[in-house]
Amino acid sequence: MCDAGNDEIVTIYVPEFAPDGAFFRLEVICWINKPVTRLPMFAKLRTMAKGNFHIPLLIAMTVAISGCGGRDGRDVPRMTNDSFQTAESRKCLSDLRAQNVRFSVLPNQNKGGGCRTIDTIKIMDLGTETSNLGPITCPLAANFAAWAKHAVRPAAKHYLGADVVRIETFGTYSCRNVNNGRSGKLSQHAYANAIDVSAFVLRDGRRISLLSGWNGTSQERNFLRRLHQSACKRFGTVLGPDYNGAHANHFHFDMAKSMKDGSAYCR
Repeated sequence: MCDAGNDEIVTIYVPEFAPDGAFFRLEVICWINKPVTRLPMFAKLRTMAKGNFHIPLLIAMTVAISGCGGRDGRDVPRMTNDSFQTAESRKCLSDLRAQNVRFSVLPNQNKGGGCRTIDTIKIMDLGTETSNLGPITCPLAANFAAWAKHAVRPAAKHYLGADVVRIETFGTYSCRNVNNGRSGKLSQHAYANAIDVSAFVLRDGRRISLLSGWNGTSQERNFLRRLHQSACKRFGTVLGPDYNGAHANHFHFDMAKSMKDGSAYCR
């Protein structure tokens, strides 16, 4: 177990929304002279204080901490956790909290082949249910959350007369080249710096997909084009169905700007 010495800190992440008596996932981090161990496990708490960890967490802490490896690290894998060390990156986290986005910070990882997740988070709630969200860079997450709140929701009410209850995506991180090519440069997905949005589900049951809606009814076309226009003001690169056939069924958003002049690339 983690020895609570001067050079060790044990951190347990507990979802604030967990109801009393509910089973939920705990993430246990044992800091030992910088290396970190992350062990997923499940525990049950009878009571908890929302946002505070000073009320009966004894049972969970006992179970969780006992799972952490010893000092010699022989029984568990380790990875360095040096994410969000700069003032700029920490400000991004602060800005996300100000947007009422719930998230957890992920450790930096090199995945091999040039793929990596550096200064990424896992979004738990951004105000609108969103599918397939994996590791995502903080700036991308902040702009995506703002786009969902200030573009997607108002546009759905205006053009479609209904609330959006779910945003469907093809995901964020994927270790691959641009357009899944066998050669060429890595996609921004390889850095968790891109997200592909495929459809929107409305409260009345309608599902507006890029594949059918881009050239669908006038309301669908206006809705999706309004979202495309708004995205071009928020992301470094925006690609939609008019760009090429590979994007016929989704919007691609990432934070990389034009290498030519540093401007946003919107197609």
